[in-house]
Amino acid sequence: MTVSDAAGAETPSAAMSFVAIARRALAEGDHASVSDAELEAVLTAAVKLYAARAEWRQELPPPLTESDVSPTEVVVAASEMIRVVDLNPFDLSMWYRRAR
Repeated sequence: MTVSDAAGAETPSAAMSFVAIARRALAEGDHASVSDAELEAVLTAAVKLYAARAEWRQELPPPLTESDVSPTEVVVAASEMIRVVDLNPFDLSMWYRRAR
């Protein structure tokens, strides 16, 4: 996605700029170029926007591009998110079984 400025020049949106920064960091093996605080802020905002959009649409949009992430990467991130908000497997099973 791009954003046009007053002169009509297109620049990447802030979200796509972050995607480019993250992809470059991964390609270069530079896992520290985005600070923990920045990554936490981006993930928090993305999760909140995803949940709000799902509620608004009454459906769950695809949260990831399946071919771009591994099952291990998903489990690492999801497991830590579940720990941070103090959910347990029972809580998770109730949400997992809810109607889509």
